[in-house]
Amino acid sequence: MYEQLKLDNQLCFPFYAVSRLITRAYQADLDALGITYPQYLVLMILWENNNVTVNDVADKLILNTNTVTPLLKRMEVLGLLTRKQSKTDQRKVIISLTTKGNELQHEAAQIPIRLMQKLNIEPNENQLADFLKLKNQLNSLIDLLKNNA
Repeated sequence: MYEQLKLDNQLCFPFYAVSRLITRAYQADLDALGITYPQYLVLMILWENNNVTVNDVADKLILNTNTVTPLLKRMEVLGLLTRKQSKTDQRKVIISLTTKGNELQHEAAQIPIRLMQKLNIEPNENQLADFLKLKNQLNSLIDLLKNNA
């Protein structure tokens, strides 16, 4: 048996498992809002900066536009956002929140807090510092992978 092919020796598996488990931990809150995790990510982008292009959303989510476009179309059908051609560049589609999409922000604001509670994370300086360090390390790894892909 090749050691490098053992699941326990893989760097990617813990990331995969953590991602799936965190998404599962969000599920009840997202179901209550009537949205999926990818839709939640899009909404977070738009709550931070409304009126962005499809390419902006795809870049932030590290996805291809052909993956993001069907997601945005479903969100438009749900009444969460609108998609309109840019007036200055017909090749660009501008994504904007609707009133319904904006209203979800207040309810969604509790989701990260509830996740921390589910994980038994206390909002003290030591634990927050540890998670900030981990987040920064993950962002560095993301940048490394994006630049070498």
